Amino acid sequence: MRSILLLAVALTLALSSQAGVEAVEYTFVPNFITPPPGKATIGAGHGEIRVDSLGNIYVSVDGIKEGGLQKYSPTGTFIGYVPNTPSSLHGFVINQEDGQDVIYAAVLNESRVLKLKTDGTILLEIPKTAFPADKPGLKLTSVDVAPNGDIYVVDGYGKSWIFVFDKTGAFKTVFGGPGEPWKFANTHKIFMDKRFDPVRIFCCDRGNNRILHLALDGTIIGVIKDQGMRRPSSASFFGDLVCIAEIEGRISVLDKEGKTVAMFGINDTKGQTNTNHVKPELWKDNVVTSPHGITFDAKGNIMECEWSDYGRVLRWNIQ
Repeated sequence: MRSILLLAVALTLALSSQAGVEAVEYTFVPNFITPPPGKATIGAGHGEIRVDSLGNIYVSVDGIKEGGLQKYSPTGTFIGYVPNTPSSLHGFVINQEDGQDVIYAAVLNESRVLKLKTDGTILLEIPKTAFPADKPGLKLTSVDVAPNGDIYVVDGYGKSWIFVFDKTGAFKTVFGGPGEPWKFANTHKIFMDKRFDPVRIFCCDRGNNRILHLALDGTIIGVIKDQGMRRPSSASFFGDLVCIAEIEGRISVLDKEGKTVAMFGINDTKGQTNTNHVKPELWKDNVVTSPHGITFDAKGNIMECEWSDYGRVLRWNIQ
């Protein structure tokens, strides 16, 4: 424990020494999530974590017959499974529309997109057949919604195409992919970065170990960070901050200019990162394995879920 505290202090001092960077401190909260009754862990994780307007927490779990989304109270108590959520639900966001929380989800194994209420009521489906036929082999990993209602979906385990549909689910356009000028590779998740006006697309281009901004028409605005990353997998925003889940064993927090203001959960143990096979008996408090999803809550606290055969959620509170 003493070594963990010393590491946190050293990282804070190092970050504070960078000109113009104000360090942000977070404290680890042990044993935050209580798994569903009868389960030792939450179940295989290969998805995302998000928070609704009431503070309830949603975690996508893989291959569980009860549903692909679990719901927890703000204190981490299991509430139940969200109906109509497939077991390969991968990336999702929760947005406010007309005064209610709405989930947009990419279903990996079924190559489709769902829009649904938090009670599981399906509002819209974009089926596989709605995607252009000249982009086969879809492996959809993430989805988010532009201010005008357009739905952006990324083929992150395929060719990293970014598809755009209107709010009714009608196809509009596609850009990105492995060719020029994007040269995407495993663009794992994309998000609307509302810290900027106009809004930008925030791309976790994991295969290229970089984060970059695109305009809503796909034009490259610029690279946010491409040095020292540990394969960025997901992101979430709070004020001017963005937290990054890095699957090779780290959580980072960046400011609006892309400067690092916090790093924690660091795992440098060989064989324990970028893998879903780390057994619970090897888990350590305040040390991640393979961060796959991440979210801020309304207070700026951070929760992270991991790529794991067993399923794991970790939490850090902002100081």
